[in-house]
Amino acid sequence: MNTRALIGLAFVVAGGWKLASMWGIVQEGWLWQQPWIAYIAPVLLVYLGGRFVIDGFRHDRDQWLQRPLPINEEGKRICCSVRYGGDEYVYHGEPFHGAYLDAFCGGIRLDLRNALITEDEEIDMRTFIGGIELYVPSNVNVLVKSRSFIGGVRNKSPRNAEETAPCLHIVASNFIGGIDIKN
Repeated sequence: MNTRALIGLAFVVAGGWKLASMWGIVQEGWLWQQPWIAYIAPVLLVYLGGRFVIDGFRHDRDQWLQRPLPINEEGKRICCSVRYGGDEYVYHGEPFHGAYLDAFCGGIRLDLRNALITEDEEIDMRTFIGGIELYVPSNVNVLVKSRSFIGGVRNKSPRNAEETAPCLHIVASNFIGGIDIKN
């Protein structure tokens, strides 16, 4: 057991102890004198303890579902839409010809570091209480146009000095969401 699992187990025991005290199984009233603690504390302790225990036994904390590339009818622009979850799309040497990404209460991770980008392409991104991570190769430039409400776009990709370098045009629309662009 790791540290998080032990902390979680301590929370579960503390919450169970409080419930046992409330039901008269254990008499420890001196410990819980405040009236608001009578119902909120045990539920909160059991919930937090359960979360710590479950997270302590989870070996893979990266919960992204790796999916095949959703290429549209013409075989060019990909369309990815996520609702209440997280999907990951990784290019392994395939040509990239633009994308439409839509994250609604979820997240998308698009990895273009190994994609073949030979000309300027456009990526249309929309988030609603969600986020998108975009990994771009170092040989492209990234230009961002964004409209955001309580959200934004962070572009951490370096600018390529070559004039002939292809450019990714990012058109972003965020509502309580964000987009992170990096190498």
